[in-house]
Amino acid sequence: MLVKINLRDQVRDYLLSEMITGNLKIGKTINLAALARHLKVSVTPIREALTQLQQAHIIKAVPNRGFIIAELDVEEAEDLYELVANLEVMAIENSEFNEEDIINLKNQQEVFENAPDAISRIQADLEFHRLLTKGYKNDLALKILNDLKTRIFFYERAFTNDDFFYNKSDNQHESIIAAIADDNVPTASLLLKMNWMLILNYIQKKLTE
Repeated sequence: MLVKINLRDQVRDYLLSEMITGNLKIGKTINLAALARHLKVSVTPIREALTQLQQAHIIKAVPNRGFIIAELDVEEAEDLYELVANLEVMAIENSEFNEEDIINLKNQQEVFENAPDAISRIQADLEFHRLLTKGYKNDLALKILNDLKTRIFFYERAFTNDDFFYNKSDNQHESIIAAIADDNVPTASLLLKMNWMLILNYIQKKLTE
């Protein structure tokens, strides 16, 4: 049962967690009544949370169906990946990294490389990027990034049967860490942008096949 403080935000966080763990899938209708029973809250905070997620383009409202996880679209993918790449570049260009940060990135890279399944791998990749940008002192930008990456999860989840871009990402992650360790932020920024664009290019091809 949820503590009745900031219920809208708690419901929103619960739904985002369900998306990231793969329990809510594309095309899935979110049943307000069932969700209210499960969380033991009224439908009001659920509607408020869903409206927030709709405004963030993570879900959409469909007449006579309610709220659903939207289908994938190549134009949306292009907008998402470009925006995330630019926000992350801005974040690392305005962050300071210490030795502990670099160690944490290296450790997370090992988690990414050794992930046992597709969803674990995506989650490890998203956590790597979270660690990369967490030093940015702009809470609004980080919140926007978190929302955008929740939607990105569905694109990457759809194409994890092919390991091509994740193998490429291994090398790019390591190069990003090395550049940060050398205090070479311009190179790290370029590699970071390339990392997101590599994935986008692959997804564009898959969506237009």
